[in-house]
Amino acid sequence: MNNKTLTVNRKKYAVGLFWQPSGTAFSGRNYAKDLAHNIDKKLNLYTEYRTMVGLGARRYGHRVGMHVAATDVMESFSEYTSFLAMFDVGNKFYLVAARNGVIIKDELFLSEQAARAEYVKLSEIPDWGAFVAPGAWGMPRAIERDIADVLTGVSHNVLHLISHVSASMLSMGLIVLFLFCLGLVFSDSLIQTFAPRPQVAELDADLVAEYKRQIEEKNKELDIKYEIEKQTPPPPLVIPYEALPDVGARAYQCYQAIAFLMQPVTGWNQTMVDCDEKFASVEFKRDFGTLTEFYDIATNLMPGAFVQEINQDILRVRVNLPELPVGSAVDERDVDTIVRDVQTRFQSINEDVDINTVVDTISNGVDSVSLNVIEVAAQSKLVPMQFMNIFDDIDGAYLIKCVWDVLSRTWNYEVIIYAK
Repeated sequence: MNNKTLTVNRKKYAVGLFWQPSGTAFSGRNYAKDLAHNIDKKLNLYTEYRTMVGLGARRYGHRVGMHVAATDVMESFSEYTSFLAMFDVGNKFYLVAARNGVIIKDELFLSEQAARAEYVKLSEIPDWGAFVAPGAWGMPRAIERDIADVLTGVSHNVLHLISHVSASMLSMGLIVLFLFCLGLVFSDSLIQTFAPRPQVAELDADLVAEYKRQIEEKNKELDIKYEIEKQTPPPPLVIPYEALPDVGARAYQCYQAIAFLMQPVTGWNQTMVDCDEKFASVEFKRDFGTLTEFYDIATNLMPGAFVQEINQDILRVRVNLPELPVGSAVDERDVDTIVRDVQTRFQSINEDVDINTVVDTISNGVDSVSLNVIEVAAQSKLVPMQFMNIFDDIDGAYLIKCVWDVLSRTWNYEVIIYAK
């Protein structure tokens, strides 16, 4: 399956280009030519955008004059110098990431799992100006954008041949090929007249029989392969609400994980602790401590944790969450009724709440189903177990994420509710 081109609104775009800042020392074509020579000589197409060049190749399905998806995305997010954007394009996922006006990632993923893993990894880099992700992923601070609204051809950037010589050679080759074919048209009758005809008696009968047998076997293999592919059913639809953990168990899991990470480390201050679907993590900011002291203390206090050095003054420590038993849970009421119920429960305890409703489409490439999802976001002084008690008797509730802000000493919660 091709992961170097993308079709939106019947227009094909080039994706997966190799991007590099170009500076002002060279023309775009010359710089692209030097890059291709040093990286991969098969990269024979380029585009120039702002102070960058992007390299592509015909072997990837790129063509001269093809529009470039990444530059359209850059134009659509021109108010941001840094952004991380993932778009759901059917069974594929398209990622564009820019830092300080430079494209650092331009990739089309064929697997949702790989796309989500890459998005999560990049999102850990600080100081993104904007986040875009599929709504079903429930990514914090991310908005959802339709790829058709972003790829509109506004950038007018297209691919060009890196070498003029290649274009001239191609034209000359086509002319020679045309003249050769023209000669064949007029000489075919003469060739057939004077060419000696093969005699059946001269052929090896055993060789002919073996050749026929091999052809028949190959045809049978192809027929069997075709039938298998035709009869192979699509993978089953994975419905999220059919595998939800118990609400109380999930809340307690996050509470325990955060408590495990809230360990005092001399010379380092905790700023934020969060628990998402797979990991719990804590951020430490350096006061007067050193990295060596941190590792010596943290290794004993938080065994098995993974430490990521954001920079020399900020560290992020992460632990995996164990899997919880799951079951099926979905609220059978209509969306409006559930929204009113949730609002009423928060009003009764004088807590503010933000509620949003979305429709999430699940597909296996053949069948699809639409799910009504209610998104709930709130800030509270209640610990996770107490907070999730608000959702007692509401089936299909799931705690996506909770964050403990050390400075304000408040919890930030993100909860979704699946409704029929």
